[in-house]
Amino acid sequence: MAAFVHARGLALVRFAVALCGDRVLGEDLVQEALAKVVRRFGRRIEVERPEAYLRQVVVREFLQWRRRHRPVADLAEVPDVADAVGTGEPDQRDAMWRFLAGLPKRQRAVLVLGFYEDLPDDEIAALMGCSTGTVRSQRLRALRALKLHPGLAEVADAVGHVQEVRHD
Repeated sequence: MAAFVHARGLALVRFAVALCGDRVLGEDLVQEALAKVVRRFGRRIEVERPEAYLRQVVVREFLQWRRRHRPVADLAEVPDVADAVGTGEPDQRDAMWRFLAGLPKRQRAVLVLGFYEDLPDDEIAALMGCSTGTVRSQRLRALRALKLHPGLAEVADAVGHVQEVRHD
């Protein structure tokens, strides 16, 4: 487990930060996920794809946390994951980060898993514990909201084009 955390821990934290919008909370989500996995399996993860399993635990921890706590996004420091959402201009990055922070938790998770992690719909559905239809509907709602956001319409068009290419 220690070797795995050393090799992939930073990637898990970046993923969690993209989900929750807060570096400290992202680290807490990963730590809680690792603690749950250790309680369940001990120091050896007995699953076929340990990183995918840990990401699933992180996603579920995030979804549960968002149910229990009022959403808060620390926008003072925009994490480096902002480039992963397909924009490079600082103002656009900040606007995109604020947009993601304001999305409902499921829509945000779908966008982060689909565009930051580049996962297909079936894997997103498995991680979130829902159907692929739910994944697609949550993505569609998020992209519709993105098109209405001032200054981000061209990003929405680019993202929509990526989706068309993926499904062709």
